Amino acid sequence: MQTNSDLLARRMRAVPRGVVSAHPVFAARSENAELWDVEERRYGDFAGGIATLNVGHRHPKVMAAVQRQLGLFTHTAFQVTAYEAYVALAERLNAIAPFCGEAKTILFSTGAEATENAVKISRAKTGRSAVIAFAGGFHGRSLLTMALTGKVLPYKKQFGTLPGEIFHLPFPLPAHGVSVEDSLRALETLFRSDVDPSRVAAIIIEPILGEGGFHEAPRELLIALRTICDTHGIIFIADEVQSGFARTGRMFAIEHSGVEPDLVAVAKSLGGGFPLSGVIGRAPIMDAPEPGGLGGTFAGNPVSCAAAMAVLDTIEEEKLLERAETVGAQTLRRLEKIAARNDVPPICAIRGRGAMVAFDLIRRRGGYEPDAETTKRVTQAALAEGLILLSCGIHGNAIRLLMPLTIPFSVLDEGLDHLERALISAAA
Repeated sequence: MQTNSDLLARRMRAVPRGVVSAHPVFAARSENAELWDVEERRYGDFAGGIATLNVGHRHPKVMAAVQRQLGLFTHTAFQVTAYEAYVALAERLNAIAPFCGEAKTILFSTGAEATENAVKISRAKTGRSAVIAFAGGFHGRSLLTMALTGKVLPYKKQFGTLPGEIFHLPFPLPAHGVSVEDSLRALETLFRSDVDPSRVAAIIIEPILGEGGFHEAPRELLIALRTICDTHGIIFIADEVQSGFARTGRMFAIEHSGVEPDLVAVAKSLGGGFPLSGVIGRAPIMDAPEPGGLGGTFAGNPVSCAAAMAVLDTIEEEKLLERAETVGAQTLRRLEKIAARNDVPPICAIRGRGAMVAFDLIRRRGGYEPDAETTKRVTQAALAEGLILLSCGIHGNAIRLLMPLTIPFSVLDEGLDHLERALISAAA
C-alpha cells in the first residue's frame, strides 16, 4: 500500500517547491464532505478544494452529467467547433447575472483567466489601460492577475517587473485601522497624484476578500465605487471566484449589497470539481473585443460545462441558498461557544456571510496582535484530528471554513468537534 510519506518523498523529487500543498496527505477517494487518504484515514473536508466544492465531492447529479458528456465527446475547442453545452450554460448564467439588462457570458478554465479577461474586456470597451484593485485582494497568479493581487508574499516575490498601471487602495478593515472613508480618500489622492480617472479602465474588488481573510466589503464602499465608476465611465468588476454560487446564501455575494457590477468573474464552484471559469457581463461591454480577441483552447470545455449545468440544477433543487444560511448560522453559534472557553487561543472577529465563515487568532484577548504561528499549529492539529482546514488573511492569522453546502449536519458537528480539539491542542 502506498503511504503518505512515500508519496511525499516522490513529490519532493518530482515537483518544484514553488507549488505548496497545505497538508502532507494524499487523497485516494472522496464523497460529499469527506475525504480518505491513501492510508485510508478519513477526514472531514472544511476546505472544499478552496471553495470549489459547494455541491460536495462527486455529487451524483454532477457525475451523471459528466458521464453522459464523456459518452459524446470531450473536446473540440469552442473556437473550432462550437457545442450546445457552452451556449446553454452561458444562457443560464446570463439569466442569473446580478445586474439588470441584457447579459452575455464567455467561459474559460481558471479564476485567473476570468479576472484577466475581465480586465481585457474593460480595456477594449473603454480604450483605457489603468486598473484599480485593493490591498489584500487575490485575483490570480498570472502576471496581470499577480499585479492585481494586493499581497507581495508569496505571490509577487522573485517574479520581477509586473504589468504597469495597476494601482491599489486600502481595503476597509476597522481592526487594522482602515475605514471606508480612508479607502475613498485614498482613491481621491490616487486620482490627484497618480492616474487621472479618464485613464482608468476598471475597478476590481472581491465583495468578500477570499485569501485576504473573508472580510466583507462594506455596502457604503460598494455604493461609492459604483457612483465613481458611473461618473467617470469606469467598468466595475466583481471578483466572485471564491464567493460565488450559493456560498454566501445568495448566488453572488455582491447581491447582499444591492449594488450592480458591470462584469462578474466566476470560477471554482461553478464547475463542481471540474476546471471552469467565466466572465458574465453587460452585453455592450462584453461585445467590445474584436472577434478572435478572446478565447482559449480548453476554455469552456464541454465536460466542465455539463458539470456546471448540474451544479446550477443542484443549487436550485436542493435549496442550497437557504442551506448555506443554515450551515453558516450553526457554525457561527458553535464558534462563539468555542471562543468563550479559556483553554483555547484568543479568538476574535468571528464572521460569516452564509457559509463563508472565518475567525482570527490573536496573541492576547482584548487587543489585535495577529498570531500566525498559532494559526499554523491549529491547521496542523486539525489534520491530526481528522479535519482538513485552511488558513488565510493578510497576516496569516485567519482560519476559514469552506465546507460543502451539502455537508450532512452530523459531519458538520463532527468537524467542529475536531476544530475545537485542535484549538485546545494548539493552546497547550
